Amino acid sequence: MLDVVIIGAGQAGLSAAYYLARHGLIPERDFVVLDANNGPGGAWRHRWPSLTLGAAHAIHDLPGMKMGPADTDEPASAVVGRYYGRYEKTFGLPIHRPVNVLAVQPHDTNDGGVPGHTPGSPLMVATDRGEYLARLVINATGTWDKPHWPHYPGQETFSGRQLHTHDFRSAADFAGQRVLVVGAGTSAVQILLQLAAEGVETAWSTRRPPEFTTREFDPDWGRDVERRVNERTAAGLPPLSVVGVTGLPLTQLYQNGIAAGTLVSRGPLRRITPTAAVFEDRSGFPADTILWATGFRAALDHLAPLKLREPGGGLVMDGVKVVREPRLLLVGYGASASTLGANRAGRSAALAAIDQLSVPAPA
Repeated sequence: MLDVVIIGAGQAGLSAAYYLARHGLIPERDFVVLDANNGPGGAWRHRWPSLTLGAAHAIHDLPGMKMGPADTDEPASAVVGRYYGRYEKTFGLPIHRPVNVLAVQPHDTNDGGVPGHTPGSPLMVATDRGEYLARLVINATGTWDKPHWPHYPGQETFSGRQLHTHDFRSAADFAGQRVLVVGAGTSAVQILLQLAAEGVETAWSTRRPPEFTTREFDPDWGRDVERRVNERTAAGLPPLSVVGVTGLPLTQLYQNGIAAGTLVSRGPLRRITPTAAVFEDRSGFPADTILWATGFRAALDHLAPLKLREPGGGLVMDGVKVVREPRLLLVGYGASASTLGANRAGRSAALAAIDQLSVPAPA
């Protein structure tokens, strides 16, 4: 039996693995990391090729090793994939891939031993490559595998193409089309600008006016963001996206897009017809494609056997600790569902695990 199984080898999962090893746990003997991807990079390896390092949101260094200089014109997926791969090898992290986790559940010996719900009994991690028993599980699956598709009246009648940013690859794929982009986050803004650069006719729909901000993204700002996101998770409510709390940085590029009319929202959608979108003000936009830049939800389906959901739809959290299940630590959820808090969350989860395992940290 392992001390810890980490699920997910993105930024938060790698951070947790680094700190477990740093504080005395032995890779492969004491802990492993299960990753569903075919190679390193976490969710970054799936980003569209036209998202270059220079256009991406801040990519924070992993603990213990800086990424170093990189070509800002190279796809972020390639840069981050190489960096994460180098990181895994440098610190000898025990990454098992590709491994798809199917379920995490209490382990009942069924032989007169300790019942699975008893504190101190192990958790069983069922995968397509076999089962793992662990005293603790650190879940770092993030959100990429759970794209959110909202529903609007008439949506199923639309005769054109509908896709989520999860499946977006290149603005050139939409040449000669009219594209409606729905969503108020960074992905929506970046894709709108790329489409405009390709000469694609676009319209932008957001439920609320876009929140552009000139506030400096300093440590005080970061702590304020985490506090506001954590207030919801502590109450068992589904977390807001971090971007939904931070707003969009009003860069010169975005200002140019506003001036050009590209980054001006038409407002909320009212309904969708077979050939067009109708906004709340009853104006319309004939569309060939609807691109849903409507975010992601926490990928937690494999945790369903633990029955963690609260009536409000979320999980009650105390930092990275799941109040209902002390054997589970959760990173990449709430405030740590972005590069903003992933390193800190990984460290917090590792230290909490060390404390629960009663493994003394080195002096």
